[in-house]
Amino acid sequence: MGFRHATSADEILALVRLALATRGVPLGCLATPADRADEPAIRAVAATLGVPLLGISAEAMIAVDDRIVTRSARIAATRGVGSVAEAAALAGAGVGADLILPRIASAGATCALALRLESVTQAP
Repeated sequence: MGFRHATSADEILALVRLALATRGVPLGCLATPADRADEPAIRAVAATLGVPLLGISAEAMIAVDDRIVTRSARIAATRGVGSVAEAAALAGAGVGADLILPRIASAGATCALALRLESVTQAP
């Protein structure tokens, strides 16, 4: 998740729910840059959804930048990655994760989904 400081929990929550409905997958955690993980709005969204909130380091986000599909020159200049939402999703999902929903945006937030293949339960 990427979001502006003034973005409400309701706006972030609506965007997360839209992303999940678009892909039809459950949510395992919320991931956002470490310097935003203490913001009340994102903490409230994680609590409402009953999932852990991961604060992702800048280094971890930069490490997955080559796998990001959406590019913002402004974000690249300030954060070192093309998309905060995509970088946080990929880094938060862990090694072997794939981006399953590129960045979607509302007025004040961005959301992307990543899934690690090993996290999918397969029938015998």
